[in-house]
Amino acid sequence: MSKTVRRTLLAGTVLASALTMAALPTLAQTADQLNAAQKWIDQEFQPSSLSKADQLKEMEWFIKAAEPFKGMEISVVSETITTHEYESKTLARAFSEITGIKLKHDLIQEGDVIEKLQTQMQSGRNVYDAYINDSDLIGTHFRYGQVVPLTDWMAGEGKDVTLPTLDVNDFIGKSFTTAPDGKLYQLPDQQFANLYWFRADWFARPDLKEKFKAKYGYELGVPVNWSAYEDIADFFTNDVKNIDGVRVYGHMDYGKKDPSLGWRFTDAWLSMAGAGDKGIPNGLPVDEWGIRVEGCNPAGSSVTRGGDTNGPASVYALTKYIDWLKKYAPPEAGGMTFSEAGPVPAQGAIAQQIFWYTAFTADMTKPGLPVVNADGTPKWRMAPSPHGSYWEEGMKLGYQDTGSWTLMKSTPLERRKAAWLYAQFTVAKSTSLKKTMVGLTPIRESDLQTQAMTDMAPKLGGLVEFYRSPARVSWTPTGTNVPDYPKLAQLWWQNVAEAVTGEKTPQQAMDSLAEAQDAVMARLERANVQGECGPKLNKVQDAQYWFDQPGAPKPKLSNEKPTGETVAYEELLSAWKQGKVR
Repeated sequence: MSKTVRRTLLAGTVLASALTMAALPTLAQTADQLNAAQKWIDQEFQPSSLSKADQLKEMEWFIKAAEPFKGMEISVVSETITTHEYESKTLARAFSEITGIKLKHDLIQEGDVIEKLQTQMQSGRNVYDAYINDSDLIGTHFRYGQVVPLTDWMAGEGKDVTLPTLDVNDFIGKSFTTAPDGKLYQLPDQQFANLYWFRADWFARPDLKEKFKAKYGYELGVPVNWSAYEDIADFFTNDVKNIDGVRVYGHMDYGKKDPSLGWRFTDAWLSMAGAGDKGIPNGLPVDEWGIRVEGCNPAGSSVTRGGDTNGPASVYALTKYIDWLKKYAPPEAGGMTFSEAGPVPAQGAIAQQIFWYTAFTADMTKPGLPVVNADGTPKWRMAPSPHGSYWEEGMKLGYQDTGSWTLMKSTPLERRKAAWLYAQFTVAKSTSLKKTMVGLTPIRESDLQTQAMTDMAPKLGGLVEFYRSPARVSWTPTGTNVPDYPKLAQLWWQNVAEAVTGEKTPQQAMDSLAEAQDAVMARLERANVQGECGPKLNKVQDAQYWFDQPGAPKPKLSNEKPTGETVAYEELLSAWKQGKVR
């Protein structure tokens, strides 16, 4: 054998040996990742709608898909709620151990999330690799063109990192994150609804039921309309007054001049009163903010432009809010913010609350609370919100928060891909049911139908029954009529606060709000920064012209307080189980 041949063979042997040695750490790392996946499946990701074998298959996919991004450091952000705390403290660590991607999940206040998002949109600088922000921004995202349409992403650049078992149609909030162009722009991560809350134990007391019926002529029960809610509020505050030695109130709310006051109204309060048009998920052509859209173009929010922000139904909504806050809530409520008022019903002195978020469910079920029985079952229940006198069948009936994963075009492609893997990890069927049970913010139909949720139901006061019912479709987030959520949302609390303090009448406050919204939309129209679906304001016409048209804005009713109507809670549950809305 020649020296040349021997050298060639020797070189080949050395190369093969080197390749084998180089592969060993990768194989060992993969084994460690598989062991980590199995550990997390066994010790944390239970229960699941999937079998452990199918969970492991999902984890194996994540390991393989994440291989090109091992060692990369990724940062994502969300607001601070129980669900996201679980993601930040638990799921982020699991994801890092299983995939080798170093994941940092920051928790900040909701307003700060929007500020960071705006900074990235305005500067083009990559602040975070992915955001969980409310689907309320869907109208903003699809108009500015800075957010990655996920429908295109999953079929194109992100196809190789899109989980085959993601099952987008299983997400109950899919319609909320789909724009008028038919594309999905955000992926739901958590959901909670704004419902009616009441002390079922008090409502069941024979002595109170007898007194209420004697005074009002109908049964004490879950209010169907605002008239009944007002009667019940008056009854507990001024007739009952004390229960078991505790001063009680028939209503709870908050009224401090603070950004959170805006949520109190933009989260569908006007549509609960009956402002806007029929339509699910949002009224068309006029939505729950009172903004009219023509085609895909916002056309105005003032009544004189065909909007309903300052129409009779909206003024009625603001008037009732102020009246109830001052007449039936604890005296300190008017000086509270959203976060300060949230824990108050759990302290045991509130009979009912018309505007209550199911995100508080976990805090309302803690052992030892005055509103929890010794066996862990709640003394309270949640039910559909009552509607105002302008409301009609076919309109949305309340708000649903849907925090959703959002990818920015300004995020570098490889970082975007790695962040998308984590986003899917937090909502995958392997992890979603356990996350739902921790944070009580369900996102998947498959999770809702599990035996685990059935077993939890008795301690959750109606949450499972509500989300399994057809009624849930009437609770929806802010829709696509709102062209720039950050700019417009800040106008609400500033204008509403002037009515709460008495500086302006409700009509004057809503007139100012409508005018301010139209001014912002006019600037957007002039700047032409939102493309073909940007604002195109209607010309100003006499209000009567619009009142004479079908739908919103509706003229003032001669009687804004019809007879109160209630329903027994057991009848509601029965209807839901039969697949009926009510």
